[in-house]
Amino acid sequence: MKTIKLVIESLLFATNALAVNKVRTFLSLLGITIGIFSIISVFTVFDSLENAIKSEINSLGNNVIFIQKWPWAMGGDYPWWKYYQRPEPKLKEVDELMKRSNTVEASAFMVSVSRTVYNGNNSVESVPVVAVSQDYTKVMPFDLQEGRYFTPSESHSGRNIAIIGAEIAENLFEGQEAVGRKIKVFGRKLDVIGVTKKQGEDVFGNSKDNWIIIPAKYGQKVLDFRRIGSTIIVMAKPNVSNVQMMDELTGIMRSIRKLPPSADDSFALNETDIINKGFDQLFAVIALVGWIIGGFSLLVGGFGVANIMFVSVKERTNQIGIQKSLGAKNYFILLQFLFEAIFLSIFGGIVGLIVVYILTYVVSSMFNFELILTFGNIVLGVLVSAMIGFISGFIPAWSASRLNPVDAMRANF
Repeated sequence: MKTIKLVIESLLFATNALAVNKVRTFLSLLGITIGIFSIISVFTVFDSLENAIKSEINSLGNNVIFIQKWPWAMGGDYPWWKYYQRPEPKLKEVDELMKRSNTVEASAFMVSVSRTVYNGNNSVESVPVVAVSQDYTKVMPFDLQEGRYFTPSESHSGRNIAIIGAEIAENLFEGQEAVGRKIKVFGRKLDVIGVTKKQGEDVFGNSKDNWIIIPAKYGQKVLDFRRIGSTIIVMAKPNVSNVQMMDELTGIMRSIRKLPPSADDSFALNETDIINKGFDQLFAVIALVGWIIGGFSLLVGGFGVANIMFVSVKERTNQIGIQKSLGAKNYFILLQFLFEAIFLSIFGGIVGLIVVYILTYVVSSMFNFELILTFGNIVLGVLVSAMIGFISGFIPAWSASRLNPVDAMRANF
């Protein structure tokens, strides 16, 4: 009961300090508010960004490996001269992989170029034209809002057909049905057999809404794949780990390319985990910067809270003497002022959190990016505020608890 009474009294004293000395309290707690706002706003922005990025990366599949000429790297040395002479993955290597592999569920070839696409007088420039093999939808699935995907015979024969993005359909056909119409790319006409479902831009600013997908065999007729960056995408069978699949793929690719045992690999096996780890390092640095920026404001706020508490001790010295003369223990006085400092700091922190919440609401409403103030960041803000209050209020509270009751009662006379 004494502890509850102590907490209630401390809360009342803290509230009274806010009410009586409004300007002083406002200026002193402003540092806490700004500090918590700085730290939590940085964490909120980058937590939301990190979640969006990782969600986008994971949408590629955590059981997918990308066989490419260039290895992925996030920072550090990158000996590009070692990879420059490597050949690009070939379409025929996809069939060889599937014949020899026991761990691969599906694989697909993909190559992309940018071209201008025409329909009569309408045109769209710099459109990604992606040439893919038949099983592309198995490793990188997408939805169609109308039409259909390529049949195996169409893919094998290299028919002049295309699946276009929803945005391309709107720009070229202006609201009319696109399926069954023709577009012109590479100076040749292609029949539109499907339109992808509209998705919007991802966090990197990319969108499949403005893609055009054609069969890889047709792409070979109009493009020189040897001069274009290509990729073989492979997906593991159920219960097969990426490590197992990569070990097998390494042996198969070396065998297909007839590499001697002493030769280095002439290909790279990339997985999304590489990107995730790179972003983890990046966001760790950003979090440190956020702590440094907010730390200066919290330092100023801490001094402000200490100032309020020293003034509060001085104003209530006589009251402290009376309490001690009536039997109040030193720890009771110490805790009374310590709780008061913590309550004051938490109040400043809560104001900072409210400002962050308002910011997330405004940004999410105005832009196509959802900011979320997580429960973890709210708890972090409150705990940091309480810690600043504890550190800032300990010395004033300690000095109050050590006052001599007789001297304290005479202080205001």
